[in-house]
Order: sequence, then C-alpha cells, then structure tokens
Amino acid sequence: MKRFDNINVIPLIDVILVLLAIVLMTASFIVKDSLNIDLPETQSTQSYVPEQDITPVYFHIDHNNQLYIDEAPQTQAFSLQFIKQLTPEQHIVIQVDKKAEFGYFVQLIDALKQQQLDKLTILTKARES
Repeated sequence: MKRFDNINVIPLIDVILVLLAIVLMTASFIVKDSLNIDLPETQSTQSYVPEQDITPVYFHIDHNNQLYIDEAPQTQAFSLQFIKQLTPEQHIVIQVDKKAEFGYFVQLIDALKQQQLDKLTILTKARES
C-alpha cells in the first residue's frame, strides 16, 4: 500500500476561486438599484466610482416623490435632521426618478446647500445613440 506524505491542494484552490468568482458576479447584481428608479438620460454621463475610503450617503427620490436615504424611506422632518448632522466633507449621491416632481429635487438640493454640503453627485444614465 502506497503511503501519502503530502496532500495536493491545487484542485481545491481552483474550486474555491471559481466559487469566489460566481459569488462576486452575482453580488453586484443583487446590490444594483433595488428601488427601481428610472434615471433621466444625458449625453455627458460619466461613470461614478466612489472613493474607497469614503462611504457616500445615497439620497433617492422615486416616481411617487418618496425620499429614501440609503434605500430606507424617510419623512421630510427626519431627512432635514439627518442632513444637519452631515459634515461638509461627506460625499452625497443623488438619484431622482425622471417622473418625480422637480420641486422635490430642488428642496433636497436646497437643504443640502444650506448645510454647505457641496460634494454632490447626481446620477443619470447614458443616452443610447
């Protein structure tokens, strides 16, 4: 009978790498826009890549004019209190459905500007040629 002095772990590593690739690919689809916000189209859209060391705060306004902060529905009073707690260094990402009333977007921008929050990114999607 042949004695085994070592274990070949290369096939195990291959299987783990394949499983890791599958998990990473499906995780990006799960996180992507669970609010179903239909963004307006623009021709000068650039990709948004958040800085790794800074976690942005996401504000969303859906087609029913409901405000969400980090995908949690919020009242106007809570959102104003939340905005007052943010620091000027905080990065903010805004997504507004194209069917939302423009006044709600203006109110959000006004509340952010009153607190000197200028690091804003407004997300849109690229217009198809």
